[in-house]
Amino acid sequence: MIALRQPGSEKTAPKNRVSEISPARKAAFDILIAIERGQSHSDDLLRGKAVNVLSAPDRNLATALVLGVLRWQIRLNHQLQALLKHPNARLEPEVLIALQLGAFQILHLDRIPARAAIDESVELAKQAGHRFASGMVNAVLRKLVNAPAANFSEDSATNLALAQAHPAWMVARWANFYGLDAARALCHHGQSQPALTLRIHDSAVAGELAADGIQLDPGELLTAAHTLISGDIAGSAAFTEGRLRIQDEGSQLIAELASCSGHDLNHKTRRILDSCAAPGNKTLILAQRNLKARILACESSPQRFEQLRERLAPLGDRIECRLADATTIDENSTFDLALVDVPCSGTGTLGRNPEIRHRLRLDDLDRQAERQRSILRAALRAVRTDGRVVYSTCSLEPEENEQVVAAILEETPNARQISLASSIEALEREGILIPSGAERLRASLTPEGALRLLPGAFRTDGFFVALIERVV
Repeated sequence: MIALRQPGSEKTAPKNRVSEISPARKAAFDILIAIERGQSHSDDLLRGKAVNVLSAPDRNLATALVLGVLRWQIRLNHQLQALLKHPNARLEPEVLIALQLGAFQILHLDRIPARAAIDESVELAKQAGHRFASGMVNAVLRKLVNAPAANFSEDSATNLALAQAHPAWMVARWANFYGLDAARALCHHGQSQPALTLRIHDSAVAGELAADGIQLDPGELLTAAHTLISGDIAGSAAFTEGRLRIQDEGSQLIAELASCSGHDLNHKTRRILDSCAAPGNKTLILAQRNLKARILACESSPQRFEQLRERLAPLGDRIECRLADATTIDENSTFDLALVDVPCSGTGTLGRNPEIRHRLRLDDLDRQAERQRSILRAALRAVRTDGRVVYSTCSLEPEENEQVVAAILEETPNARQISLASSIEALEREGILIPSGAERLRASLTPEGALRLLPGAFRTDGFFVALIERVV
């Protein structure tokens, strides 16, 4: 989902005329309802047909509304609740979302007239079958327009959680693990549109994009990564022909670290396992960096598997795609390297996937960790003696990161953790990492030698990466 420019201003509807709902607001409302009902994720819905058929300005506005409401929902609800006649009243989902859409526009989009936001929110409630409640929507939003500006402090974890619209339990943990300043940076990152980072396959593409008026900024960590400054990247020939792709710089880094963590993979025919391969971005990097290796890419979701197979098809028989659960891989001791990028809570991606904060519960972390341990355990069985496993998540939570690795090492005497310092050095030596990026990464190694990327400290999503070797 890419908002390439800010939504433009809108004309105020004439008085005494039934309000019409703009296509952008109707699409945003429908998407938010679908997310509320657990039918899909914002990323999928914002790439769907209902949004693709909109004009470019409407696509941008729909994207801004959906992501904005999801990011600020907790604080919007707090401010709206204070204006209700009965503050503890339970509102129907359609009514609450109509209120949230109106409130977000009034409070956060200064180029949209308040009357347009109010009138269309009222009409959304009516058309959703809540004509009686539409009067309340009108009254509450008008109160919000005239209410004094709210001031939110960030001087404690509790206040920070409300100020930056994150669950209080989540922010309290971050402040405990990483300190209040880091928690503040994590929250601010979660409220921001992530940098649009590209992986360009050859140097000619950069010149081609420049000729099309697309401006890029070299990445902070990787020479292969560029950040979009301006321009329509999705409409470029390079993008549609697959000569560049959108991929977070931290995600690229995981695959680069894995590629240089094996043993002479470029000089001998070797086997690599990608346990949880979809959507295939990291698999492509593994294949690019290890030209003589054969790769087994596994995925347990049939739908995601088909997408993975289609994406990797141009690489031919170098890659075998297999519909398989990562915990049941039965090729023991046959791989030299395994990348285990496990499914996780995704708390390192809240800027990109803001609805995670509303769905995730504390006890979900233990359930995730149980499956993560099973996947890592299977990967260690799959690699040969002296083979290595790169374990990674896009989570900020210790239960899914350090604690998973520690638990597996405790139960597996023939495994040991290796510092990623040598892998960082290798990437710097090969020119994949720029020197300043390598130095910053070394400073982000944990005492055990794992790498932790915290959003706010780097221009990436949040990631955790650990390297484990099977010794006998």
